[in-house]
Amino acid sequence: MAAASPIVPQSPDHNRARGFARALIVDDHPLFCDALALTLRAVSGVIEIDTAHSLTDALARLDTAPPPDLLLLDLDLPDIDGLDGLLRLRAAHPDLPVLVVSSMTEPRLVQATIAAGARGFVPKHSGRDSFRAALDALARGEIWLPETAQQAAGDEAADSVARLAQLTRQQARILDLLCQGRLNKQIAFELSIAETTVKAHVTAIMRKLGVQSRTQAVLIAQQARFTSFVPEG
Repeated sequence: MAAASPIVPQSPDHNRARGFARALIVDDHPLFCDALALTLRAVSGVIEIDTAHSLTDALARLDTAPPPDLLLLDLDLPDIDGLDGLLRLRAAHPDLPVLVVSSMTEPRLVQATIAAGARGFVPKHSGRDSFRAALDALARGEIWLPETAQQAAGDEAADSVARLAQLTRQQARILDLLCQGRLNKQIAFELSIAETTVKAHVTAIMRKLGVQSRTQAVLIAQQARFTSFVPEG
């Protein structure tokens, strides 16, 4: 297994390492959650660890319980599609560090998770040393990637994810409803907001995504699906 290494720091105070006392693991496999919890306690001294088995459960806990210092996210959850879960987490809690822990390690997907706002990526099959190094890097404010995650310049799907990561929580919800084919009036009713507010959000969404129509915005969202990162051939 190839070693992993940190890349460019995210913040100017990255040399001021901080620990992670409280963590939330989001994964729908209880046995893996237990194993990962043991690893976290062994390699980083995390004291309090909670688990959620779906994105819905995770968001509910984040809205009601004291916030964790770190969230560890599996991409393959029963209630999300592609990178939608990561994007929704980032929109709702932009200051919460997210470390993706996934068995899906295609390099383009790994890079896309970083474009979507994750602070690092560790393959599920990694040993304790990899988790220790990743957590140490995140504590210093650095991004952590496996060395195998090399990305060709100009990756279209990763670029789409980076644009989607700019959306606010409300804008992300509206784009999701657009993807379901809802009209402005239907979106306004579902979200209990004025139709003019929906129109303003749609305009802002198109501006952030760099598109001229609702259809183009939906196409950008569809590029964040897992199928966009499956190697050809």
